[in-house]
Amino acid sequence: MTTSSTHCSCAAPSIPKSRDTIEHVSTSTPGTLTVDRAFETALYADSDTALDTGASLLAADPSADAELTQRGEEFIATAWRRGWQPADVVRIVRRELDETHVRLVSSLILSAEARQKQPRGRRWSAQLEDLDSSDVQAERTDRFSHATAVLELYRLLLRLPPLEPLDDPTAKPPHKTPGERQAPESRILPRIRALLAKAEATGFPEEAEALTAKAQELMARHSIDEALLAARTPASADAPGACRIGIDPPYETAKATLLDAVAAANRCRAVWNEPLGFSTVVGFEPDLEAVELLHTSLLVQATAAMTKAEAAARASGRRRTKTFRQSFLAAYAHRIATRLKSATETQVTEDLLPVLATREAAVSDRTDRMFPETTTTRLRGVSDAAGWTQGAEAADRAQVERHQQLP
Repeated sequence: MTTSSTHCSCAAPSIPKSRDTIEHVSTSTPGTLTVDRAFETALYADSDTALDTGASLLAADPSADAELTQRGEEFIATAWRRGWQPADVVRIVRRELDETHVRLVSSLILSAEARQKQPRGRRWSAQLEDLDSSDVQAERTDRFSHATAVLELYRLLLRLPPLEPLDDPTAKPPHKTPGERQAPESRILPRIRALLAKAEATGFPEEAEALTAKAQELMARHSIDEALLAARTPASADAPGACRIGIDPPYETAKATLLDAVAAANRCRAVWNEPLGFSTVVGFEPDLEAVELLHTSLLVQATAAMTKAEAAARASGRRRTKTFRQSFLAAYAHRIATRLKSATETQVTEDLLPVLATREAAVSDRTDRMFPETTTTRLRGVSDAAGWTQGAEAADRAQVERHQQLP
């Protein structure tokens, strides 16, 4: 079977193993000395023995608890300075450790942010809201187990590498003059989410197709409305932003390729960081919203279609393997890319081209400044013909072409 040369831009720093330091105000209280000794023993070594020794020191000294929490908040503050955001930290902790550590880091993030005096940006605030009560309620456990989990978490936080900075989280939203038109986001995005939710829930491919198509039409209208508004008011400081979207295993390459296709169709660019498990998407805010919504919806639809295909195969006595699933998702991503590109090209009228070209140039410039060096990744491991065929058919059923010409 022949596959196309589908590529995905990548930027891939790994988590460093070298020793690093966190600045903090040093005092000479007994608790501080205990934390210093525990950190010196456990944080800069990878052995279980060192971890057990550090945890034993902390477990034996309750007076160190407050200092231990304060140091954790300092680790969080350092992560922010290195370009990480709340969702990024929670994602890497869940990827590398377990749910106990996710609860610990969520609690640290919320306690650190409670002391934050400056206003945060909209995306940052939304990430904090996603840390619900189930994430922050720590399990009741013995002191040694708790100290062990804390040190494991701090080991990871200590070694987080710098990331490309996104929008300044302390930036204030643009000032609105009296009588200025309200952005259509508050009206349109809930409608888009509702359409995609229905597309994901229905068991009828034709209905899913129609709902997804309507959602994409609304996304395009929303994006172009915003572009025209910004073109009429160039002093509004409208500029590309960026967000990170998690790419979870398995089959990360196919999922990253799907995100790349959705980003390109919505005039954004995506750069995949494989070791850290996310892609950074650069674009204007309405387009970033569209990419997040559509990528999530298409993944849900692809998974449902793949599960159905595997069930049918088992019923007929055929066994589907990892190779089938890899080929299925690769074909799905490839076919979606083709359909999205076609839909995009047919829905933009000539009078809009100058405005959209200006925005695409701004996105490319921002991406190149954020990622001066990238490589391309080719889809590999695609060898199951049945998986490829059924994945392409599933992508056809999830088509996103708009049925009406944009005004």
